[in-house]
Amino acid sequence: MIAGLKIKGIHPIIAADFSPARRKLAEEMGADIVIDPAKQSPYKAWTDEATPEGFDPSSLVSILGMGPKMRPGVIFECVGVPGIIQQMMEGAPRDTRIVVVGVCMEKDQFEPFFGIFKELNMQSVLGYTPEEFALTLQHLAEGKIDGSSLVTGRVGVEGVKQAFADLANPEAHAKIMVEPWR
Repeated sequence: MIAGLKIKGIHPIIAADFSPARRKLAEEMGADIVIDPAKQSPYKAWTDEATPEGFDPSSLVSILGMGPKMRPGVIFECVGVPGIIQQMMEGAPRDTRIVVVGVCMEKDQFEPFFGIFKELNMQSVLGYTPEEFALTLQHLAEGKIDGSSLVTGRVGVEGVKQAFADLANPEAHAKIMVEPWR
């Protein structure tokens, strides 16, 4: 997500993760601001970045929709863990778009009230199109994306089962490349 946003020139890119290894990877991929959510709110960081000078949400001018406006945000949910969507709905500023990219394989719940009250826009996406794969390969070939820091391990076909177990530890691996010729 970070590499794609960076290529499109979208800034600031704020990444939040509890894992130090994943925060380091976010920096390497081009995030402008990297946050440990145990220490700082990523939603406050966005609000600080997106609030124009002179904006006062309680002023009559702002309530009527006139004057400076806060820049709307887009949050990408890339974790796929139950409860994250609810946290995002609670923390997101008004008029934010939440794009669900992470694949949660368990039952999850959230309160629609937060989405309604804050006029949040939620979108879910699945997979990638052949055109997106081709474009990503082109970006890698042209050096627009440096994917080397993403690959933290390599295995042959016989190592795939263990690779999935190893990927459960975010401090150990980001992506493991399967090389059938190994």
